[in-house]
Amino acid sequence: MMSQPKVKRRVGKYELGRTIGEGTFAKVKFARNSETGEPVAIKILDKEKVLKHKMAEQIKREIETMKLIKHPYVVQLHEVMGSKTKIFIVLEFVTGGELFDKIVNHGRMREDEVRRYFQQLIHAVDYCHSRGVYHRDLKPENLLLDAYGNLKISDFGLSALSQQVREDGLLHTTCGTPNYVAPEVLNDRGYDGATADLWSCGVVLFVLLAGYLPFDDSNLMNLYKKISAAEFTCPPWLSFGAMKLIARILDPNPMTRITIPEILEDKWFKKDYKPPVFYEKEDTNLDDIEAVFKDAECMWMRNQQEHHVTEKKEEQPTAMNAFELISMSKGLKLDNLFDAEQGFKRETRFTSKCPANEIISKIEQAAKPLGFDVHKKNYKMRLENVKSGRKGNLNIATEIFQVAPSLHMVEVRKAKGDTLEFHKFYKNLSTSLEDVVWKTEEDMQEMK
Repeated sequence: MMSQPKVKRRVGKYELGRTIGEGTFAKVKFARNSETGEPVAIKILDKEKVLKHKMAEQIKREIETMKLIKHPYVVQLHEVMGSKTKIFIVLEFVTGGELFDKIVNHGRMREDEVRRYFQQLIHAVDYCHSRGVYHRDLKPENLLLDAYGNLKISDFGLSALSQQVREDGLLHTTCGTPNYVAPEVLNDRGYDGATADLWSCGVVLFVLLAGYLPFDDSNLMNLYKKISAAEFTCPPWLSFGAMKLIARILDPNPMTRITIPEILEDKWFKKDYKPPVFYEKEDTNLDDIEAVFKDAECMWMRNQQEHHVTEKKEEQPTAMNAFELISMSKGLKLDNLFDAEQGFKRETRFTSKCPANEIISKIEQAAKPLGFDVHKKNYKMRLENVKSGRKGNLNIATEIFQVAPSLHMVEVRKAKGDTLEFHKFYKNLSTSLEDVVWKTEEDMQEMK
């Protein structure tokens, strides 16, 4: 029966909600501090995977550094907790969506608007580099906007979870979204995190000004060749100053590439530049991180209950309250929440009056003929395409939320792969699920 009230899954003082992101080593969930009502994002790492890949020390070091970084344009890390099997990293929840959604929905931006975002990006990157923290995977998904329209870089310092530094002091793992990755990262001769980050900033600048990628090719080898040769053409509407700066950042030779101090002196960059004034706390406590990374079986860990939290498992669809519904909306109009035509997004949602088990069964029936393997757990599904696409295998994550006893919201999200392929899949899926999607009287009128 679906009508019984759902007990929220809790981690310490936080109530967990929907999944808002996934990666190789981590999952990110929306959560709320039950004491203050403050929304947060919680990154959940699997302890076993961390230990298996001998990454505990590296992650601990990254998290300690991240906790010390308090910058207005970097997502803030609040605290770290651990259970027997998981590590929970509590982060600031940023409400304004991704910067690149603005391009997808409205096309390229005005040059003065781009300059402001780029100034914020460079200030934040420079600050983190000065503290020995490198992003190594700057890409659209990691550039968020807060409620005031300011840039917030997410995952700064945490993206190196799957990377290793060798004896030469250089990073050697090829990672990141290929279109944003520096040539020296691709050729695997070792690279410096700072100059590689700067290249990615240059690609971001180009995309904001042009509305498209400087390096793009459906064939991966051709893409690598274009990046290695820095083979790109600036659109004619760019000012000379912007073109000149882009050319100096997208220099395939990291030794001659422009540096951040040089960017700060660039004429195009400096126009109307107002560095943010902010103050750093000097009393940051790292005890929670120390506690979490102690051996899980250690007696000390069992005795330090304030850092060892318990989880309550989900046994039915997560209940969704009005607060969460509004946080998912572009405004306060609820019809925006359930719009199946949401442009080129990485996720979409629909509502249904069908029972949750029936919805799962229908999605499974629709996905299998499209070449997807289906994995089910509670009221979540993972669909994995057996055939590789433009950016590897397309993976879809779905989750069912209970909005009311007889009404469910279904979130369908791209977890991995190409966004265009995801939209093609969703078009096919929505055709198969026509009888599942709840139609209002207004919808029925439009269909006549």
